[in-house]
Amino acid sequence: MANSTTEILKNNLKLYRNMRNLTQEQLAEMAGISTDYISELERGKKVPSIKRLDYIAKALNIEIYKFFLAN
Repeated sequence: MANSTTEILKNNLKLYRNMRNLTQEQLAEMAGISTDYISELERGKKVPSIKRLDYIAKALNIEIYKFFLAN
C-alpha cells in the first residue's frame, strides 16, 4: 500500500531536520513557528499550509517539493 501524502510529508520533515542536526526547537525558531507545531507535523497530527511549509523549507534550505517525494 502506498504511503499517504501526510505520511510522506511527516517522514521527510523529520529526515531533513535530522540531516541538518536540528532539534524541533531549533527548526521552529528558524522557521518562526512553534515547537508544538513542528512536533504535530512530525506526528502527522497537522497538515501545514503552503505558507508554513515554505517557512520550514527555507529554514532547512530545501525546495518544498522535496517534502513530498516518497523514499
